[in-house]
Amino acid sequence: MPEPRRQRAEGHATSSDAEPAIRHLRFPVGPSLAVGHRLPWIAVAPYSPYFITEDGSPWHPIGQNDSISWVELDPLFRRRDHAAVDRHFTWLASQGVTCLRLMLEYAQVRHRYIEKPAGRFPPHMVRLWDDLFALCEKHGLRILLTPFDTFWMWLHFRHHPYNRANGGTLAHPSQALLCAETRGAIKARLSFAVERWGGSGALFAWDLWNEIHPAQGGDSAEPFPEFIADLSAHVRDLELRLFGRSHPQTVSLFGPELRWRSHMKMEEAIFRHPALDFANLHVYQHGTIDDPADTVAPAVDMGRIVRQCLGEIADGRPFFDSEHGPIHTYKDRKKTLPAVFDDDYFRHMQWAHLASGGAGGGMRWPNRNPHVLTAGMRAAQRALSGFMPLIDWLAFDRRNVSEEMVIDDEAGRPVKPKRLARFACASTDQAVVYLLRRDSIVAGRLDPKAEAVSGTMVLPYLRPGSYAVTGWDTVTGRASPPLRAEITGALRRLPVPPFIADLAVAVRRL
Repeated sequence: MPEPRRQRAEGHATSSDAEPAIRHLRFPVGPSLAVGHRLPWIAVAPYSPYFITEDGSPWHPIGQNDSISWVELDPLFRRRDHAAVDRHFTWLASQGVTCLRLMLEYAQVRHRYIEKPAGRFPPHMVRLWDDLFALCEKHGLRILLTPFDTFWMWLHFRHHPYNRANGGTLAHPSQALLCAETRGAIKARLSFAVERWGGSGALFAWDLWNEIHPAQGGDSAEPFPEFIADLSAHVRDLELRLFGRSHPQTVSLFGPELRWRSHMKMEEAIFRHPALDFANLHVYQHGTIDDPADTVAPAVDMGRIVRQCLGEIADGRPFFDSEHGPIHTYKDRKKTLPAVFDDDYFRHMQWAHLASGGAGGGMRWPNRNPHVLTAGMRAAQRALSGFMPLIDWLAFDRRNVSEEMVIDDEAGRPVKPKRLARFACASTDQAVVYLLRRDSIVAGRLDPKAEAVSGTMVLPYLRPGSYAVTGWDTVTGRASPPLRAEITGALRRLPVPPFIADLAVAVRRL
């Protein structure tokens, strides 16, 4: 068996020379395991760019961004209706949801601070998070946890407990990455969270800093690497000391900044920082994803951006989008997308994300009124979850082949990407494909009455052998009967099952 990918990568530094390069992959047994927590911990899989539970099962981040002050979790505040959140989590689990991305505080409002004043953790907020972790343990849900809501912290800094005027340490949020006294406060917050909830398997991973930004470092990205390394080492060393293992870590970035501030070269810190375990981006493409006119163009851009991000990763670490949605439509234009349009927009993007090589379907920021996902989006997540057993993810060392694959129609004529968008990733014996029509858009949505299409496809990297080709209905979450196909040196074409609007396909060597 080959060495784990993270072990093979050269220059993958650690916070301590005595620690192995893949500490997060090592699951101790016996007394070193945290006692009383039933939910297995999550780690990066050793042989593929996906995630694994400590008992050896593949795990996928399927979920969305949520907030302790939004309508579905708000009843936990002061335990107003604990049972309502319990019922909600029961429903989420039934829809295939596995993960919520949450901020330890949500600073849009003034009564959800995890510290108030700085350094003091209000008992009712600690109890809220105790209850939240306990419910996630009960229902098998995990949390991607980030310690600060940096967006609203900046906008509402005059109220924030870290403001020096309020007894805190920070003169202005433009110094958040630079101020030594504030760094100590940040570490103290992280220490509290690690000691209180870090032993739980409900904690999937740390997003050590939400949307790290040059504006937080004196209008420079130069502080990024040191800031990330310092927080990473602090959290990892504390977890290793307390639990004998550590949760995966990442840092998120508002994706358009890579283009808007391309001269700052932030890619190294986001995609290749040696202290981080997986790469993460908030995918808000201007004009399509952030303000969609149809439900297809956003998926095309999602697939393109995922491919670009994978190209930035040098050591095979997982990548996924942890925040996307119609932010410009909702926040700036003050419009909420019609549910039927939004459902298609959501579904197309999540499949483009997965088939392009991302882990899971990406994590929506609701951008709806109220901030909740629709029933149609939950059904789409359930359909995505149902597809997962068709692939051996722990052996799927995939590469993005969206631009390299070839599709022909039934008459053997090439089908161009302008007519049929295609998203695909493949290894030597498996592939995930998503096909999305571009030639039947009516009023921004794909025509459900269009004539069905089918054909054949050629995927790079698949070695000779017999393959099962399974079409997957992304709406109903049902598979078509698998088609058997042979790949030889001369014959490499695989069948494309008939479909009307979109189709996911699992390809697996028998």
